Amino acid sequence: MASRSFLFIYVLVMFSLAGMAFSDLSDDFYHHICPKALPTIKRVVEDAVRKERRMGASLLRLHFHDCFVNGCDASILLDQTSTINSEKTSRANNNSARGFEVIDKIKSEVDKVCGRQVVSCADILAVAARDSVVALHGPSWKVKLGRRDSTTASRTAANDNIPTPFMDLPALIKNFKKQGLDEEDLVALSGSHTLGFAQCFTFRNRIYNETNIDPTFRRQRQANCPRSGGDSNLAPLDPTPALFDSKYFSDLRSKKGLLHSDQALFSGGKTDDLVEKYSKNLGMFSKDFAESMIKMGDIKPLTGKRGQIRVNCRKVN
Repeated sequence: MASRSFLFIYVLVMFSLAGMAFSDLSDDFYHHICPKALPTIKRVVEDAVRKERRMGASLLRLHFHDCFVNGCDASILLDQTSTINSEKTSRANNNSARGFEVIDKIKSEVDKVCGRQVVSCADILAVAARDSVVALHGPSWKVKLGRRDSTTASRTAANDNIPTPFMDLPALIKNFKKQGLDEEDLVALSGSHTLGFAQCFTFRNRIYNETNIDPTFRRQRQANCPRSGGDSNLAPLDPTPALFDSKYFSDLRSKKGLLHSDQALFSGGKTDDLVEKYSKNLGMFSKDFAESMIKMGDIKPLTGKRGQIRVNCRKVN
């Protein structure tokens, strides 16, 4: 009797382990089921970035904001319905997140070349983020794939978990730690601000009220961001917002970080040394950025039979 019980437990454990192995993400997930999927994503992303360089930063940001809210599950793409509290209307995304039409285009083109709905919207976000960085002369990495899409979203979780531009260093460290990311990940991933722009309301307090800021830089930013009004006026996050380089970190060392949360990385705290290293070594930054992007892409993915492959990235099937 005891041997039968042992056999039953053994089979159960082996079955569970097999299920776990089956659910793991892998960089060759679509190699056999749709080998044209990744080249198609790359083509659409390159076309979008060619038309508007800023779109590369926007697509990268979508993946980031998706992963920080209950994992990398494409919940950020869901529109508001009677049962879905869309993350698009959260504080971090409302009138700010963009690139949804590009994701729609990718989904349509990928489904066409695959002949069916086989590529998840969550995987599209992850690959589009990588391809955007590459299109703007940044590093490449092997994206782990096999995610499935969520059937729900959470505006509350988005408000609670997406880091804000007003956070100080302890708050940023705590925020990233909640996602299983360490201080090196924090600095490396913040380096995504080598690309893109920010709206005036996100940095107004910094340029008018903070003291650890270069005076000339302050005046330059005040010229396009008045004390009141002009909330959506844009300023580049670093001097070369359409090029992946290390100038973001050089700016922090010169007290020219645009956001409070940027300058917090170089303000006499424990991340100063890493900012200094990245400012002098683009290769090191690129390598660590790629590794942190892979790590972020591993945050609580839906795999196996959990979730679904959405027909329309904006709606639950």
